[in-house]
Amino acid sequence: MRQSTFITIVLIAAFVVSGIIWAFFLPKFIRDGGPLVVALMVLTIMQATFIIERILTLNKAKGRGSMIQFAVNVVERVRQKDIDGALALCDDQRGSCANILRAGLERFRQVDREKDMTEERKVSEIQHAFDTASGLEIPLLERNLIALSTIASIATMVGLLGTVIGMIRCFNAMAKTGAPDAIALAVGISEALINTAGGLFAAIAGIVAYNFFVNKVDGFSYEIEETTHNVVQLLTGRSS
Repeated sequence: MRQSTFITIVLIAAFVVSGIIWAFFLPKFIRDGGPLVVALMVLTIMQATFIIERILTLNKAKGRGSMIQFAVNVVERVRQKDIDGALALCDDQRGSCANILRAGLERFRQVDREKDMTEERKVSEIQHAFDTASGLEIPLLERNLIALSTIASIATMVGLLGTVIGMIRCFNAMAKTGAPDAIALAVGISEALINTAGGLFAAIAGIVAYNFFVNKVDGFSYEIEETTHNVVQLLTGRSS
């Protein structure tokens, strides 16, 4: 599914779910926060969806078993010139690192049979295969991270907007001739505080999730780069 299509579906579903929650399940004191509470619920639901999607995607990208042990085993098989064994490990592991290594190892087997190809060309072809596979896998690991960061920023602004609107209601209630309208004053304060709390909750959750996933992706990327570098060195050493 295309990224834009996925985000559109999540957005529409979040609006529907938020409307249902607003109409039937929210307590009155939260509904007193005004219509911006619906916007905050939409952002929170989208955020939760992206977090779940990232958890599932990164678990799948990790593959089976320990990624570090897998990398050690593949490098050892390549060092022993057991390319078929290394490919079998990749087929069994099924993670992003395995997909990248499989692409490079399969390309190595192809160019290694080419007797007319120069050694420099073989090295270039092998490196290109690893780079191309990395270019396909790494963006999948980083997908929706920008959305998480954007939601955190927007939630802060929406919460602040609700706070300002609530304070405007308070000042309007206080500006009336005679005694201030206590009910209007309470409604304005309630609206301001509820939107502030909702915006801060969504923003904090988004920032924490974004930083967590960025660190996870950086760890994946480092492990992939280190493993592919070691494999390339061994393969090019063999081809030379």
